[in-house]
Amino acid sequence: MLTEKVHIAVPTAFFEDESLNVQGTISHIRDLYKQGVKSVLVSGTTGEQHSLNLQEKIEIINGLELEEELISNMEILFGVASIRQKEAEELAEKIRYTKISGIMLGYPPYVIPTQEEAFVYIKRIMDLSNKPTILYNNPKRTGFDLSEKSIIQLSKIDLVVGIKDAGNKEKVERIKKGMHRNDLYFYAGGEVDLEEKVLHGYNRLSSIAGNVSPTEISQWFLKMLMKQKVSTQESEKIENIMEQVYQGNAIVNLKKIINRKGIPMGICRSPIGNI
Repeated sequence: MLTEKVHIAVPTAFFEDESLNVQGTISHIRDLYKQGVKSVLVSGTTGEQHSLNLQEKIEIINGLELEEELISNMEILFGVASIRQKEAEELAEKIRYTKISGIMLGYPPYVIPTQEEAFVYIKRIMDLSNKPTILYNNPKRTGFDLSEKSIIQLSKIDLVVGIKDAGNKEKVERIKKGMHRNDLYFYAGGEVDLEEKVLHGYNRLSSIAGNVSPTEISQWFLKMLMKQKVSTQESEKIENIMEQVYQGNAIVNLKKIINRKGIPMGICRSPIGNI
């Protein structure tokens, strides 16, 4: 199963013409690995997933498969979601026979399935990928909100290991009360309001700021989980990182910082970053 408490949601690299740069994406993952990062989420939750077509996602997987050291030593998660279930199924089938450790399963944006339809979609994709699965609930981006009842029902399936962005504290508390297991992980999406989320029962992190300061962010989060005091110096450092990343558009900021390190992360796909 998935053992890492923190994974870093990595951006996807693009060339100046907005075409996919697989090697640029992998260069960044390699750099994180050298800094001691144990887990990354690729094609995930940095707002770029739905701009990638099925073929591009498969190209990224093929590129990762060639990186023996990374794929053998890291917990690599892959974001699976599509407006069309058929495409998500094809991607899941592709992932099944790879060394990818798990999937983060999101919902089709805009179409807003019913809870029952979403359940069938999830079950089908998990059956095809046969990988540990983190459910990704992001109503703000997709328009669809996975209900408490659905989450409790899905938690009975062994392959479901966690949920990212389950909802507000009341929802999390009710889910925990309604479940028959205590090993479902609650992932916070990014570092905004992280301390509050930990108080409400979130116990894992899908990190954005970790792309630029992996060690500091991980240590800060782990201290939070263990209820250890963070020094003033550490707090100032974290504040500074948060400002760099979250003031304005986080993904645009991340790419600028990564590019400055000499890693070819390139640009975002417009309209993101077109100012």
